[in-house]
Amino acid sequence: MTLTFGTDGVRGDARHELTAGAVETLGRAAAEVLGAERFAVGRDTRVSGPPLADALRRGVQRAGGSAVDLGVVPTPAVARWCDDEQVAGAVISASHNPWHDNGVKLFAPGGRKLSDEAQNDIERRLAEAGGLPVRAAAEVGAEVAVASEAGDRARRRHLEAVIASLGGRSLKGLRIVVDAANGAAYRSGPECLRALGAEVETIHAEPDGYNINDGCGSLHPESLQGAVVSSGADAGLAFDGDADRVLAVDHTGALIDGDQILAVCAINRAQRGRLTGNAVVVTVMANLGLRRSMAAHGIGVVETPVGDRYVLEALEERGLILGGEQSGHLIFRDLATTGDGLLTAVQLLDAVKRSGSSLRDLAAAAMTRMPQVLVGVPLPGGARSADLDAAIGPIAADAASRLGDLGRVLVRPSGTEPVVRVMVEAADLETARGEAELVAASVAEALA
Repeated sequence: MTLTFGTDGVRGDARHELTAGAVETLGRAAAEVLGAERFAVGRDTRVSGPPLADALRRGVQRAGGSAVDLGVVPTPAVARWCDDEQVAGAVISASHNPWHDNGVKLFAPGGRKLSDEAQNDIERRLAEAGGLPVRAAAEVGAEVAVASEAGDRARRRHLEAVIASLGGRSLKGLRIVVDAANGAAYRSGPECLRALGAEVETIHAEPDGYNINDGCGSLHPESLQGAVVSSGADAGLAFDGDADRVLAVDHTGALIDGDQILAVCAINRAQRGRLTGNAVVVTVMANLGLRRSMAAHGIGVVETPVGDRYVLEALEERGLILGGEQSGHLIFRDLATTGDGLLTAVQLLDAVKRSGSSLRDLAAAAMTRMPQVLVGVPLPGGARSADLDAAIGPIAADAASRLGDLGRVLVRPSGTEPVVRVMVEAADLETARGEAELVAASVAEALA
């Protein structure tokens, strides 16, 4: 398999696509392109994580470098280690995907995602190395809890930084349910919140290598919603597999998405004079309600393509400090170099404490979500970018003309899965759903 970068690193089915040999070659190419002699390698709890982490370290060594094993740690803990130690890094994770998928997220020295130029250079080297002998994926059992001394230090540094972000304030008095997605936050999430004084109940925090994201986490918050209501908690937090994103649940069980979290945090910071540049960065997927809310509060909005690295680039280019995605992938640039689910959760809960109101009331006051419907259209094998552009453009334009100023339509290839994503916003849910189904059917027909 020749690896190519999607929205966030490279991904594939670890049973037959993302082989140890391919990842070893990737490690060598990344070390050469980044010019990094030292790497830090972390992973989430997937059963395929240990052999792939070993393969990536071998690749770095083939390029003349060295790599420290951080074991199972959240992605932002690896990014922070890279910043502190000024080394490059990699996380073996497929984020919110099921256990049989895996991937590699890369960080340049300093803990920043790679530029398009660096990714293109790595892809070129991978293509050139396509004929080299490769090792098959190793047969391993679940190896979730093993941690190195460096990994323990990386996890502690991350927790200490998140706790310090509140400047001595606490979350005492809040009752929180944490859904760790059986992923990398299964220890860090509860430990951090308890250290800040919150009362914490955990669910889906017993990883076995196969149950990561399985009916739980940020893509499957139903059990969290039920647990919050049944326990009478103030809020719930749903992390994804590598804990670089989070969604919340209010005390009634209603889901609070990344747009709403961003709105709450932006308004809170603006009111305290802590929103540098008085603007936020969002992607093209951001709900129209968020844009209207920011305008109403006199906060500017900068739009980027989907992907947290584009959000970070815009933040740094414009000197801004807050941005994120609807998925719950937020970046607090004054506090971290990348998206951090635990940091986002703590900042959100601090805003709740400061407001003196419930998460439900705070989110409702921050923004009113426009009805939004998302549909995925399977991408046929062999489809080319030119084919997609030719098919998608006219269909999206027709839908936009029908919606006019009362809605919005976005049609784009996914950066993480073989699907075309259709997003439609409208004044009411029925219109949004009907338009999304019509667009999806037109895309499917055009690509058939």
